[in-house]
Amino acid sequence: MQMTDIKADFLARVDAARDDLVALTRDLIRIPTLNPPGDCYREICELLDRRLTASGFETEFIRATGAPGDCDRYPRWNIVATRTGGGPGDCVHFNSHTDVVDVGAGWTVDPFAADVRDGRIYGRGACDMKGGLAASIIAAECLIAAWPDHPGRIEISGTADEESGGYGGVAHLAGMGRFSPARVQHVIIPEPLNKDRVCLGHRGVWWAEVETHGHIAHGSMPFLGDCAVRHMGALLAEMEAELFPALAEKRTAMPVVPPQARQSTLNINSLHGGQAEPDAEAGGYPSPVVPDSCRMVIDRRFLVEEDLSEVKAEFRALLDRLTAARPGFSYSLRDLHEVIPTMTDRQAPVVGAVADGVADIIGHAPEYVVSPGTYDQKHIDRIGRLKDCIAYGPGILDLAHQPDEWIGIQDMVDSAKVMGLALMRLLPGAAPDQGRQTGNQTEGMV
Repeated sequence: MQMTDIKADFLARVDAARDDLVALTRDLIRIPTLNPPGDCYREICELLDRRLTASGFETEFIRATGAPGDCDRYPRWNIVATRTGGGPGDCVHFNSHTDVVDVGAGWTVDPFAADVRDGRIYGRGACDMKGGLAASIIAAECLIAAWPDHPGRIEISGTADEESGGYGGVAHLAGMGRFSPARVQHVIIPEPLNKDRVCLGHRGVWWAEVETHGHIAHGSMPFLGDCAVRHMGALLAEMEAELFPALAEKRTAMPVVPPQARQSTLNINSLHGGQAEPDAEAGGYPSPVVPDSCRMVIDRRFLVEEDLSEVKAEFRALLDRLTAARPGFSYSLRDLHEVIPTMTDRQAPVVGAVADGVADIIGHAPEYVVSPGTYDQKHIDRIGRLKDCIAYGPGILDLAHQPDEWIGIQDMVDSAKVMGLALMRLLPGAAPDQGRQTGNQTEGMV
């Protein structure tokens, strides 16, 4: 069969699978894989297992034992499905996270009913990223049906905990060698970056907890204590006056979307001072004491032009200035999480394959973008040492984590077609005498 015939057969099969794509997406949304705490991970892996084994994949369940959050009550389960073709070629891996964030307030529909209205599927995780997961499955199934003796290997994974850093999911698999360039050559992560965009990477992130210290005393005699909350207030004032304006001046050449994210940013994730709040059921009031501790978690997003050590030093310098200038001010600073910016080369094979698919199906060349927030590409790059990785998937990025989150059905169909066309290009791999560029080394065919 000619490749043009395979392509035509594949595209027709995706169109015919539209209702199946909708049904699969709804089934995935109806499993409330909330993180935290990490609900229903095994359940969604079992759904994927039933689906993919029926399509000829071999599946493996992998628990990230010992990862942050993993416990007997909330085990961090992942699934990896593999379909080996009829001859030598590359391995193309579709990776999707199965966890979703908290529902939050403001919904006008049931967040786990997966209602279908006006060409959209609503629900928590519809956009981020169960619609993308379903589209990748349909793409693989339809291509296999059209090209059963395809070369190479197709892998699909559903992984845990991306929303909390990915340590119970892709980081664990990468640490096992599951994303080494010797066994996987190309990775597509169907995050919702819009169906006509190729996402090359993401900004860096540094999370830290800063604590200001004080001295406890009776609340009626605050002059006998030292209020840690007031010290934190002084830090916040310095941040507003000095740090935030300085960050706004830092600009990047990375094509980050939206454009407002092409600068360095800092978010205050949480702030707590004084005693723990009384139990809601018990009621009552807190006792009158001067807070001797106040803690703040910061989320600093930085650019490829910045060095992480300089990012940390900039914040610590502000703290040290306060220590010198403000009587009684003292602090502790603790690293929580850090990720270096990453960006795949636009000449990488997976970029070209997906870009060609976008041009073919959507009708114009893709926009090349960088995500404002990190996703699991960081672990594939830094731990797996695999550079040929991008994010591409259906969904509008701005809808992620929002109330009434939705995914467009036609967007999923179009993205499935793009993914399948990318598979057709990537699976045969490089010619044996050409080698293959993976990470920082050139390898021959495996």
